[in-house]
Amino acid sequence: MAFECQESTEVVKNWANCTESNHFSSDQLTEDFEVSKRSLDFQPRKGISSFCNSKQFAPNDVFSNVRRSITDLPPALISEILNCLDPKELGIVSCVSTTLHNIASEHQVWKDFYCERWGLPIAPAPLGVGFSDEKSWKELFVEREYRSKTFLGRYSIDGLYGHTEAVRTVFLLASAKLILTAGYDSVVRMWDMEEGLSIASSRSLGCTIRAVAADTKLLVAGGTDGFIHCWKAVDGLKHLFDLKGVEKQNTEFRLWEHEGPITSLALDLNRIYSGSWDMTVRVWDRSSLKCTQVLRHGDWVWGLVPHDTTVATTSGSDVFVWDTNSGILLNVIHNAHVGNTYALARSHTGDFLFTGGEDGAIHMFEITNESEEPTVVQVATWFPHSGAVYSLAFEFPWLVSASSDGKLALIDVRKLLRASRRSLGKRVSRVKNIDRNDVEPPQRMLHGFGCNLFSVDIGADRIVCGGEEGVVRIWNFSQAFEIEQRVRAQRGMRLENRMRRRRLQIEMNSKGGRTDQCSVAAKKNPVNGERNGLWHSKRSISSKVKT
Repeated sequence: MAFECQESTEVVKNWANCTESNHFSSDQLTEDFEVSKRSLDFQPRKGISSFCNSKQFAPNDVFSNVRRSITDLPPALISEILNCLDPKELGIVSCVSTTLHNIASEHQVWKDFYCERWGLPIAPAPLGVGFSDEKSWKELFVEREYRSKTFLGRYSIDGLYGHTEAVRTVFLLASAKLILTAGYDSVVRMWDMEEGLSIASSRSLGCTIRAVAADTKLLVAGGTDGFIHCWKAVDGLKHLFDLKGVEKQNTEFRLWEHEGPITSLALDLNRIYSGSWDMTVRVWDRSSLKCTQVLRHGDWVWGLVPHDTTVATTSGSDVFVWDTNSGILLNVIHNAHVGNTYALARSHTGDFLFTGGEDGAIHMFEITNESEEPTVVQVATWFPHSGAVYSLAFEFPWLVSASSDGKLALIDVRKLLRASRRSLGKRVSRVKNIDRNDVEPPQRMLHGFGCNLFSVDIGADRIVCGGEEGVVRIWNFSQAFEIEQRVRAQRGMRLENRMRRRRLQIEMNSKGGRTDQCSVAAKKNPVNGERNGLWHSKRSISSKVKT
């Protein structure tokens, strides 16, 4: 976030106004300003530094009873200081005063935090989240952070039946509330995410479909015959893609250049990425539909995940990081797993890379750009499965894995990260100094499947997976979000009532009425006074009558 400091003339005016009401010496001013400058670790700009070095005050003035705080600084300078904090610290600072609340709630800061974790929200928002212009970026961030905790709550399981053979790939398009699946039956199926109903299915594509990827403009599916089958989105169509080819012509086409089965696909705004058992990864231009780069490997390509101008790929047991513009190999992780490295996932910012392999392990790597070439450092390792890990999916902060043992593992990576100090202007490690042997196990294991889960995806409070049994299962955690939302609202109401009662009590005590009434009542009815009063005498009479 870029802020412009005030001009030196404005600062001089502010200090000049202050000197009219409070007289102090220039030596004391210079000393205090230097102390505050060292404590904030901030380098003042040219206008401010020239002002600090000049003699603006009389040497005989006396500094008396003036308390200064951070709110006395210019708002732009406060914003630069608060820019060094993480979201939790910013939330705490915003509770200190009205001035800090207004500055700490500045939209651009929270927009940066939101985009670093989840990217820009895409309309229409999933599950009625309500991304609107009326909500500030801080409110959007807090709501999304709150929703991420629902994966530890209650859930319901739905089964989607329609495939006649094993499901090899699933893809969750949360922005359109669609689920796309494909497998050995050579058919791509589209499902409604909320209702769990089948919307449409393609004709038989003639071979096994091992990879599917989509956005709101394009749907691609990769077959074992080496082709990439594509569907363009149809304007005005509710569910975007006409899989049957009934609405319009020329919305389907194929890309041919691979010489082996397609195993992985990915999309970004300008490119299509495809990996194949022909030991190549091809980068396609979405506008011209031509192959612009061929990244050659020494073994079968199992997975790929792009980010910005780089793409990470898995071939054999190794992991590679490539520059997509030049085709240059930037880094290699040799023998990442014992056996093949099947699964690959990456954080939205591209800082973290997750791998799953034939040995049942899951590794987390951090990619840093401290030098010209990116450096890859292993951060953590988990062994949640007794079989090979076939698929990984990541949505901050949850990493989900699917394995041949028929289980899903949910791993929260927040505890491994620390706040990044973005104001320093250079890339620093965001990982805490934790021994890899002390990493916590997965926070949750989901059971209830047959063996061999081939694919998994996460998003919109849901986890979708498919496997050898041919059934697509949806783990729906939206119920947990609704319950927690009600509990949160009730907690807020109780807090509000408590604060209201406290304010009323303070007002009554300030008026002095309640104190006088209580003192009068205490004099009339002493608790520890004589026991020969009227009430005690009546009690004794009634007891005698009963006797």
